[in-house]
Amino acid sequence: MTTSDPRVRPAVEADLPAILSLVHALADYEREPDAVEATEDDFRRVLFDDPSPTTYCHVAEVGGEVVGLAVWFLSFSTWTGKNGIWLEDLFVLPEHRGTGLGKALLQRLAQVCVERGFSRLEWWVLDWNAPSIAFYESLGAVAQDEWTTYRVDGDALQTLGG
Repeated sequence: MTTSDPRVRPAVEADLPAILSLVHALADYEREPDAVEATEDDFRRVLFDDPSPTTYCHVAEVGGEVVGLAVWFLSFSTWTGKNGIWLEDLFVLPEHRGTGLGKALLQRLAQVCVERGFSRLEWWVLDWNAPSIAFYESLGAVAQDEWTTYRVDGDALQTLGG
């Protein structure tokens, strides 16, 4: 049996301005205020325009206002042979933290995993983000410290892919 929080729902196209606003607020929180290049059209394309979306979003509302989000996509484990969810971003506006919205968003994604037979729900957290780390650990999340993240982007990506 699953429970649902009426404040959490799948995003709809009308949420795009709020989604982008929350992404900018997240960038500020993560000390990268100028890092966001994404536009509403970028989010529209990956969330709504494609017949097979590559990215998904759930939002949290208070009084009809979108105040939090969880942006995610499917992952795959070769060890389990099953999909999982990679949570790209979880963010709740500071004035709404501590109200259960972050937990409700994560619970909804965990429910999606259970309902679809997915094997895991995973995400990154910045090392300095002690409040988030404590929150995640309170929910039973376990750090995967033995892995090192690598990235190829920008000129290196063009060179490797060219």
